[in-house]
Amino acid sequence: MVFRNTVPGFRNPSKAWSTLGGVSVAVFPGSFDPITLGHLDIVRRGATLFDSVIIGVARNAAKKALLELDDRLRLARLAVADLPNVTVEAIPGLLVDFCREREASTIVKGLRSGSDLDDEVPMAAMNRHLGGVETVFVPASGALLHVASTLVRDVARYGGDISDLVTPEVATAVYAALGTRP
Repeated sequence: MVFRNTVPGFRNPSKAWSTLGGVSVAVFPGSFDPITLGHLDIVRRGATLFDSVIIGVARNAAKKALLELDDRLRLARLAVADLPNVTVEAIPGLLVDFCREREASTIVKGLRSGSDLDDEVPMAAMNRHLGGVETVFVPASGALLHVASTLVRDVARYGGDISDLVTPEVATAVYAALGTRP
């Protein structure tokens, strides 16, 4: 069954998420500063739902990054090297433009709590408005609900152990950037 949106001015995506015979491409966007095991859980689960998942590493103008963009790209690539249908790219501008250029009709976002949903729904609506891109929300695994990049940075900043929150390569990079050790 196909549902058509009747909202005036609505722009349909170039490919529907469930298009038969087509390739489904999704983008998992974020600053990934640093990429965590929570992010990787969402990516792995998304990779089972779509033919191709692109981790889109973005600059967040509202935040000063701990890790440089090139480091975040490198660490994400290392973390998903075992997933043949997952790639990693930088997002240079608007997410909807990035999706259009890669023929991605879906954005994948992880949700840890209701407050995440409150933040993400307006962005999902704007992305649909601007480019017809739909957003699929994937709930975080229970064991990873507490994992957030901000908390990982805070724990590492004070010499806490982050080895069960990120990959070994990411832990090394975070400690080096902060000048701390566990």
